[in-house]
Amino acid sequence: METTTTYVLVPGFWLGASVWRPVADALSARGHTVHAVDLPGMGERARLASAQTDLTTHIDDVVNLLEEQDLHDVVLVGHSYGALVTTGAADRVPERVARLVYIDSGPLPDGTAQADFEGPEARAANESRVMTHGQGWRLPPPDWAALAADVPDVDDAAVTTLAEGARPQPWRTATEPVSLTGAWQRMPRTGVLCSFSLEQLRQMAPHAPVFAHMVDGDWSYVELPTWHWPMVSRPVELAEVLASVGP
Repeated sequence: METTTTYVLVPGFWLGASVWRPVADALSARGHTVHAVDLPGMGERARLASAQTDLTTHIDDVVNLLEEQDLHDVVLVGHSYGALVTTGAADRVPERVARLVYIDSGPLPDGTAQADFEGPEARAANESRVMTHGQGWRLPPPDWAALAADVPDVDDAAVTTLAEGARPQPWRTATEPVSLTGAWQRMPRTGVLCSFSLEQLRQMAPHAPVFAHMVDGDWSYVELPTWHWPMVSRPVELAEVLASVGP
């Protein structure tokens, strides 16, 4: 009999709990307990978005979920920006988290903001979009169809799922640096690599400080080649990967 595991699934920029539905359903069908998260201001909680919504808001929300539901031995899964949220939450309540899983992402170093990840030019371009198309405080969603145009395993249904579930991202979630004590580093972590390989990661890490924590510590890796959103392009395989890692 398969051991029951509790998963908390945290999405990245623009998206809410709905993007996890096929993965969550597959894990639930195996008997696991799954909490897919709508962070404040995102998904079905979009009405909570404000210019003050920041990274701390989102970390607090996941910590509150773990405490209010009295969850223990959790596999805490973060995709993309969600990795900052899950790392921050695990750092606050490490006694509740058994394993961290990073979907095509990783833990950024203390003092780093999501907006810094792609470098100053990308940050400036996004800030321009925030000012011109986001009322000065929100980053509009991308053109999902354009992003998917050259990806062979992304169909129209996947693009529709992303487009319908996307909401503008409060920009302060991207610009507030993460504040970590290091408590999260004591737990094992798994990297699910989709848009880059393990070999590419090992080549980049020594030269890019933002990747430093992705090769240092108790890591295991799974390669799931696809684009950056495997929960819509390869949800069955992603659910199998998550079911295999366990606490």
